[in-house]
Amino acid sequence: MQKLEQLYEGKAKKVYATDDPALVIVDYKDDATAFNGEKKGTIAGKGAINNVMSNHMFQLLERQGVATHFVEQLSERETLVKKVSIVPLEVIIRNISAGSFAKRYGVEEGIVFDAPTVEFSYKNDDLGDPLINDYHALALGLATREEIEQIKQMAFRVNEVMRQYFDTLNVILVDFKLEFGKTADGALVLADEISPDTCRLWDKTTKEKLDKDRFRRDMGGVEEAYQEIMKRLRGE
Repeated sequence: MQKLEQLYEGKAKKVYATDDPALVIVDYKDDATAFNGEKKGTIAGKGAINNVMSNHMFQLLERQGVATHFVEQLSERETLVKKVSIVPLEVIIRNISAGSFAKRYGVEEGIVFDAPTVEFSYKNDDLGDPLINDYHALALGLATREEIEQIKQMAFRVNEVMRQYFDTLNVILVDFKLEFGKTADGALVLADEISPDTCRLWDKTTKEKLDKDRFRRDMGGVEEAYQEIMKRLRGE
C-alpha cells in the first residue's frame, strides 16, 4: 500500500491518499484542542494511544455486528481505513450527566440516566457545532430519515457493546461522541475514532477522570490518564 499526498488535516489527525482510491491512511497526532479549538496544547503519546485504542474498539465492534471504516493498523500512529464521506452529524450518547449536558441543564455531574440519551450536533466548526434535532438535520439535508434512524440504532448498539466492555476494565463509560461516514457504494459505517479524546471514562471505584476532561479542565495528569486506559486495554 503506497502512501500518497495529504488530503486533509484536522485537529487530531492527518489523512493521506493511497494507490487504492477506496482506501486512505489516517495518521494520529499528539495535538490536543478543546472548546472548538479555543484551547490548544499537546498530549505526549496521545496519537499512538488513540490510534491503537480506536482500532481495538473498531475490531471489537465489528465482531459485534457494527460496520466500521477500519481495515488494518499500519504502525503505532497510522491506520488504513475505508475512504468515506463523513455525515456532518456528531452523535453524542450519554449514560450519565456530565460536561455540557450538566452545564446546559443546570444539573450536577454523575446522575445515572434510566436510559441512554442521544444528541446530534451539526458538524461545523465555524458555527461551534450547534445542537440540532432530527428535523433540523432533514431540513439542512445532512442525512435522510432512514440514515438518521440507522445512525441512532448503530450508536445505541455501540453504547451497549462499549459499556459492557469498559465495565470489565473497571471503567464507567459516561458519554461519547461518534461520527459516521458513507462508503463509495453508499454503505453507512462508523468512522473517525473512539478514544479518551471522544469518550468520558471514569474509574469505576474512584470516579477519577481518565479522559480529555483532564486537559479541558487543567486537572493535570493528562498523559497518565491516557496511559492508564491503554494499560487496562492491554490487560496490564
